[in-house]
Amino acid sequence: MSRPSQPKLTTSSDRSGVSVIQSQGHASSSLPPSVIGLQQVPQLVPAHPSAGGGKALPPSKMKKPPADKDSDEYRQRRERNNLAVKKSRMRSKQKAMDTQQRVNELKEENERLEAKIKLLSKELSVLKDLFLEHAHNLADNVPPPQAGAEGSSPAPNNPTNGQ
Repeated sequence: MSRPSQPKLTTSSDRSGVSVIQSQGHASSSLPPSVIGLQQVPQLVPAHPSAGGGKALPPSKMKKPPADKDSDEYRQRRERNNLAVKKSRMRSKQKAMDTQQRVNELKEENERLEAKIKLLSKELSVLKDLFLEHAHNLADNVPPPQAGAEGSSPAPNNPTNGQ
């Protein structure tokens, strides 16, 4: 297999100090058009790798010229900022109050549910005692199985038979 010919690259620098790498050779016709298009995209690289290499600063970190504290624009920005801070603090307080209210509601509901659990546990205990007492009374009233009738069940007590 033969390797396709590599396009020649040239580097030029623009006014901002950024180098632009561009391909000047034409790709061989054996490559698909999608690959040829990818090879022709210019790439930006810094002209001087040691100068300012790294991420760009976000707008909040960029140094702004000091504003004149007596200017109308400065006063307007400060007023807008003060209002935004007030609104933010009010929202924060409201959220804290809502959360505290929800906590109180959940505590009350939890107490009600715990009281209901205690009540239902007591009711269960009483019903268990009644059931066990009733079962014990039934066991006392059952005659012992007859020794001569092994393997056969005792005659059921039928109140309609001769009574």
